[in-house]
Parts: sequence; C-alpha cells; structure tokens
Amino acid sequence: MAALHDAHAAHGHDSALHHQFEDIEQQNESYVVGMWAFLVTEVMFFGALFLAYTLYRWAYQTDFFYAAAELDRTLGAVNTTILLISSFTMVLAVHFAQLKNKKAVLINLALTVGAAVAFLGVKSVEYKAKFAHHLYPGPNFEWHGEGNPNVIQLFYSLYFVMTGLHAIHIIIGIIAIGCLAYLHFREAPSVKDDFVPTEMVGLYWHFVDLVWIFLFPLYYLIPSLSRGGH
Repeated sequence: MAALHDAHAAHGHDSALHHQFEDIEQQNESYVVGMWAFLVTEVMFFGALFLAYTLYRWAYQTDFFYAAAELDRTLGAVNTTILLISSFTMVLAVHFAQLKNKKAVLINLALTVGAAVAFLGVKSVEYKAKFAHHLYPGPNFEWHGEGNPNVIQLFYSLYFVMTGLHAIHIIIGIIAIGCLAYLHFREAPSVKDDFVPTEMVGLYWHFVDLVWIFLFPLYYLIPSLSRGGH
C-alpha cells in the first residue's frame, strides 16, 4: 500500500488518494456519504428504542417516576460532563489534523480515549450497584418500593438495553480512535495528507455523545412526584 501511495505521488497524484478514486474530492465525498448513511441506520436503530421508551413512559408515568428515583443523578451528570469534554478533545484532534500537527492530534485522541474509558468506569459503578440491589431484568429482579414491580422491571429492561448498547458504541469508538491514533503515529498518508478520515471518526464520536445527551435527561432527570408527577 505504501508503494502504491509513492507511485501516485510520483505521477503527480495526491499521496492520500486511493486507486479506486479519480481525485481527492471524489474520495472525500464517498467518505462523507458513507458515514452519513451509516449514521442514518444508527438513528433508526436507536430511534425505535426511544419510541418504545416514550410510549411506555406515557402509559406508566407514575411507575417510571418511582423507578428513576433509584438512578444516581450525580454519576449520570459526571458521565455527561466526561462525554462533553471528550467531544471537545475530538474536535481539537480534527482541527490539528487539518494543521498536520501530529503531536497535538495524538494528545487529543489519547484524551478522548481516556475520557471514554472513564465513562465506562463510571457506568460500571452504576451497573454494579443495580446488580447488588437486584435491579436488573430477569428471575432475580426485586422491587420493594412503591409502584408496579412488573412496570419497574420494564423500566430497567429499557435502561439496560439502551445504556448497554450505548456502552457498546463507546467501546467501538475507543477501537476506532485507537486505530486512527496508530495511523497518525505511523504517519500513514491516508490520515497525514487528508484530515477527512479523522473528521469521520469524530463524526461517529459526536453521534455517540449525542445519544447520551438524550439518554441522560430521559432516565436520570425524570421529575419526582412532588415536583410535577401525577
């Protein structure tokens, strides 16, 4: 592959241009179209889950209020802050990729991965607490508070499915950013001479962050019954 890039360069082609494309504009356009097509499928995937949540919350408002009271808003807010910071460092990574500042790109990619790992660490603390109190769907589910236990279990089923899938996307993002950092470290022409691949990984990461921005208020900020519930 390196020899192919060198051959392109020798014949006046952009070193970041792959052989199947006519020019760098066509290549970048394919990147953008492909990424947005992928993100549309992700929106439809999460959209179905958000729709299910909305319908059940509308039908069982009181029970959802009781269930949400067991979630740790502080940890949820901490994770929200962590992801917002990671989005900022990802933006910086793209910015420095445009400037071809290898060191700054690697630093910001490392900070983004560090924030992602921290997010998963906080989420594991939350999950551990829920398992300790048997607040997970299945035959061992226990609920001794107010509300319908079956609806409460439904709430936690949605909680674990949606936050669990989000966590899987975080892990995928860590892998993608790690591979991107490796390419930058090796000064691969595909990322050294073209910032668009870095921007595409950043776009995926911003989508993952955006999903959490919706999950946080929907699950953690449900108002208590004394402040507007019925």
